[in-house]
This record gives sequence, structure tokens and C-alpha cells, in this order.
Amino acid sequence: MPEETEFTQLVERHRPELRVHCYRMLGSYQDAEDLVQETFLRAWRGREGFEGRASVRTWLYRIATNACLDALDRRPRRVLPFDVAPAALDADGPVPDPGGHAWLEPYPDHLVDDVAADVVARETMELAFLAAIQHLPPRQRAVFILRDVLEWPADETAALLDVNVTAVKSALQRARATMRARLPRRRSEWAAGKGLTEEEQAVLRRYMAAHESGDEEALIGVLHEDLRTAFPPMPLWADSRAAFLAGSRKHAAVGEYLFVPTSANRQPATAIYLRRPGDTLFRPLVVEVLRVENGVIVEIVDFGDPAVFASFGLPATFSANPDSF
Repeated sequence: MPEETEFTQLVERHRPELRVHCYRMLGSYQDAEDLVQETFLRAWRGREGFEGRASVRTWLYRIATNACLDALDRRPRRVLPFDVAPAALDADGPVPDPGGHAWLEPYPDHLVDDVAADVVARETMELAFLAAIQHLPPRQRAVFILRDVLEWPADETAALLDVNVTAVKSALQRARATMRARLPRRRSEWAAGKGLTEEEQAVLRRYMAAHESGDEEALIGVLHEDLRTAFPPMPLWADSRAAFLAGSRKHAAVGEYLFVPTSANRQPATAIYLRRPGDTLFRPLVVEVLRVENGVIVEIVDFGDPAVFASFGLPATFSANPDSF
């Protein structure tokens, strides 16, 4: 194997897709970053044992997968509020305790733009898919990702995981059954491809404009009646447009909002900033990831962790003057 500089150049070209792979395994962008670094460290330490019988890419996937499996032995699965509590949203009630759950994190789309389309196919990046796959036991999860997402042959998957082909086929069968039960019923009708559709971009613009103008009728027009809305890190979610609107009315008096378009998990998203009374700056509030069906929003997940803004490359603040961005 080459020495450090050449080794770094050799492995770095695989960073974007390895980060996606680790993200699918772990459900966390931050953990995926850490595990890619762990993968490269393990690869460097074991470089003398690489005999070239497989490609460098396959070798790195083997290391990354096993590093993720080691990590999953020590960490709980990532979830969304839909997975851990019944629908309940009281606009006047107390804020619930997070309850010690590990929450699924969004993935910034700008970090997958240069990754091969088959690696980041839209239907395998969406939040619903990531939430469903977290219900698989770790080794089933690895088999499912390698076989059905990355389309590796059964023998290569078996070799990577140090099991036989029969074990791979059995694990894949069980994983597929779980995924069918966990994925939304109409998932087969979602738009295929890599980026946002024109319809989704138009819906996102209408949604942001309705919020910023305070036009509730326009907002109603862009939201499905059975809209699902979740608010990690609170185990809190709502299953109706009426509940969402009640919450929006409650928070309207908190200050002035600024909406910045973005995208996550191959879904439309918006970063929301809040300027509180007496403040001169808009500061990060949440990143909302939307799912659109038939021209309306059917699901919104609000991610309030400040680290999400940093991972999306979003500004820490905006001037109170909207013309400044």
C-alpha cells in the first residue's frame, strides 16, 4: 500500500459515499462523519494486510460496515416521534420531556450531489426509508443495505460480513418483510430520481410565502388535512392540519420568522430563523423537512438541534434586514 499522502488521496475519493453508507446504518449524520474517520483510521492501520483481491472501494465498505456494527452494539437505534409515542399535540400544554431517545437526523443534500445516482437513489435517502431501516437488527440492516440498496451480489455481501450465502438470503428475506410493514403504504407512488421535482419546489415556495405573510388560508391550501408533524427532540407529533395550525397560531407572537429554502434526504426543506422582540438578528430555530404528495404537504419533521444548521452549511445568523441575503 502507498504511504500516507498517497493513501489519503486514495481513500478520500470514497468519503462521500461511505458517509452515506454509515448514515444509513446509523441514522445520524454526526455519527456517520465520525465513523468515516474511524474507517480511514482502521484502513491505515491495516493497510499492510490489504492484498488487492478486492477493490479499494470494497475493502473500505467492509471496514466501514464492521465499524458501524461495532458502534451499533453500543448505541440505541435512531427513531422519530412517530415511532415512540401516540399522536398528541396540545398547543397549550407543557413541553414533554425528550425521554432519553436517540433521534434520527437529516442528511444535507449538498453532500450527495456528486455521489453516484445509484448510491443515493432518492427512495433510499428519504426520512421514511431511514426511519424504517432503523427497525432492522444491525446485521439485517447491513445485509439489506448491501443487497437491496447498493445491489451487491449475495456472495460479495457474505464475504464482507464473514457469513455464508444462505445466512445472507435468510437475513434479507426477514429484512424485506420488516421494511414492507414499516414503509408508508403509498411509497411506490413517490417520485423517483435524485433531486426535487418542480412540483415540490413550487409547494415549498408556497409554504414559505404563506408562513412569512401570515396567510393562514394559503397555508391551509398547501397542507393535507391529515398532515403529520413531528418535533424531535421531543417525543411529540400531530396527525392533523388543525393541530399544526393551532401550534402555528400560538407561536406567531414569539417574534418574526425568516424561511430559507434548502433540501434534505432528497426532500424539500426549509431552515427557519427567528428574530425575537428586541433582537437585531434572525437566529436558527429549526430545519423542517417536508414530504409532498399530489401537490400538498403530507408530513413535516422539525429538527431543532443547532448542529443541523452547521451540517447544512447554513449561516449562524441573518441580519434583521431581509435584503441582506
